[in-house]
Amino acid sequence: MLDKLITEFDRGLRTLFAPAVSSRPRPDHAVAEAELTAEEKQHTIGLMRVNHCGEVCAQALYQGQALTARNPAARDALRHAAFEEVEHLAWTEQRIRELGGRPSLLGPVWYTGSLAIGVTAGLLGDKWNLGFLEETEKQVGAHLDSHLQQLPDQDAKSRAIVAQMRDDELKHADMAHDFGAAPLPLPVKGLMKLTAKVMTATSYRV
Repeated sequence: MLDKLITEFDRGLRTLFAPAVSSRPRPDHAVAEAELTAEEKQHTIGLMRVNHCGEVCAQALYQGQALTARNPAARDALRHAAFEEVEHLAWTEQRIRELGGRPSLLGPVWYTGSLAIGVTAGLLGDKWNLGFLEETEKQVGAHLDSHLQQLPDQDAKSRAIVAQMRDDELKHADMAHDFGAAPLPLPVKGLMKLTAKVMTATSYRV
């Protein structure tokens, strides 16, 4: 357990303070940069900052869930999802930098809270752990769909990144379902949506 804690602590430090690295080519690697107005660029930076912050939260959630998961298969599923979320972390951070922005300053706050939620979900048992993963990914997929509607039509680079992220998140939800995820109670789903709204509104600007 001590080795696990040290490993997760190291992973957390790298999530927050080291540039993420993707093993896959960026979805927009063959897409040309578009001309954006100053207003469009700032709006896109805000949206991608929200997405980057969401990926920081995802890393913390899955780390906490994997740390307390009992079933090795469930633990492996969580590790696989976390691996792809690292790629999303890299893509969004790089895109923010390209547009002249910076990630949210509140990353450590959201990371800490998400880690606690992940550990709690894992302690409730694997079916609830996976249920939390499934619902999280469904809500994130819907959130990314809304961003595809908000991004400038001509910004094909950002749109390619967000579209691939959405497809990956929905695959994670299906994976959790296949492993036996339990449906979450409606009040829990509502609380998750409320928390996501607060994070979105805050990280868009800060």
